[in-house]
Amino acid sequence: MEQLEALSNRKKSVTRLTRSSKLFKTIIKAIQEKKGESIVSLDLRKIEEASADFFIICQATNGPQIRAIADSVESAVKDECGESPYHQEGRTNLQWVLIDYVNIVVHVMHPESRAFYKLEEMWSDAQAQEHKS
Repeated sequence: MEQLEALSNRKKSVTRLTRSSKLFKTIIKAIQEKKGESIVSLDLRKIEEASADFFIICQATNGPQIRAIADSVESAVKDECGESPYHQEGRTNLQWVLIDYVNIVVHVMHPESRAFYKLEEMWSDAQAQEHKS
């Protein structure tokens, strides 16, 4: 639940991103390179209550892979976009790692956590797009 609190307690930037933005593409590519599964992006730009423009959600079956995906995202975004996360959580228990880039929030989840929290259902008004693994 602390991940959800972090999302609601921050301010959204004025700059709007798209799926063709460099940051967005860099995150997707970094997840794919580490074999993240069931990659979905949710376009939240038309949802007034949303705390970001996009959520990018993926899953991995074990802690080391969750860590590898999260590390890959952070490293690629730092190298290619020059950005560091605004906030991150979940690296201790590795069930749900949240990496917050203000306009894009990345969720790297264990399948059980993903099934329990059902982010895609919670944000069902958002346009979802699947990305190949």
